[in-house]
Amino acid sequence: MDLTAKIKDVLNVETIKLELIKTAFGKPDVYFSKIDARLLIFWYLVISLLPWFTFNNTILITIIIYATFLAFISRVSPLILTLLFIGILTELFTIFIVSAFFAGGSLEAILPLLTLSMKIFIMSIASVSVFASMSPEKLSDGLLSLGLPAQFSFAVSYAFRMLPILLDEYHQIFQSYRLRGKTPEKHGFLKWRIVYYYIKVIVQSFYPLMLNVAKRTRLTVEALEVRGFSYSLHNPEAKKQKLTYLKFRKQDYLFIITQTIIILLILWFGATFPS
Repeated sequence: MDLTAKIKDVLNVETIKLELIKTAFGKPDVYFSKIDARLLIFWYLVISLLPWFTFNNTILITIIIYATFLAFISRVSPLILTLLFIGILTELFTIFIVSAFFAGGSLEAILPLLTLSMKIFIMSIASVSVFASMSPEKLSDGLLSLGLPAQFSFAVSYAFRMLPILLDEYHQIFQSYRLRGKTPEKHGFLKWRIVYYYIKVIVQSFYPLMLNVAKRTRLTVEALEVRGFSYSLHNPEAKKQKLTYLKFRKQDYLFIITQTIIILLILWFGATFPS
């Protein structure tokens, strides 16, 4: 019962909403938040693409350990990490079941799938480490400075900020449906009527949510246009002024040196002790 209560305390709407708010507004006191956004994006691309150029499991396992360590020092949400690990465990369980049925449990069939799973896990853990540490504005400005369209960069920032609002609004709509509705008096076999009722309410709650999203989007567009958003998108001076604060500092150069040394050590270790 204590374990069930703890799980309910963690996996509820309020907890998820708070974690989304923390992600939406960034974490200014963590390690990654002090590094230039452009450098973090480049580091993420290197760490995410490097595993796809090797089949050395020693290198992959070492990168997983290193990326997991960075996730912990970046204080990634325990909820996000828990969901990530649950997904990985589910994937591993599926691999073993499929290999047992179709390959007779052969280790030769399991190993390539495990290698693929490790590569996907590295991309996932690197993503949550980087993008959960940066504020939406910093990420948006980093993408803009790298030459991506301003509309796309703003959409990323806007999506981050809207997620907790949409979740809160969906929760309110869902609760209003529950208050005005009535659960089935007869639960049926394995309570299938209750399950069907909640699935129906969940689906119905999306329709007013989409209408509210359309209204919010229209209000946001009108407010931005009043402030000259479209003009600033195509004005070089406005873009230059917006990105003035993006400069490489001492900690950025130290980050480049440190990460280069660590990646070279990982490659050397993998070449010395190949799997």
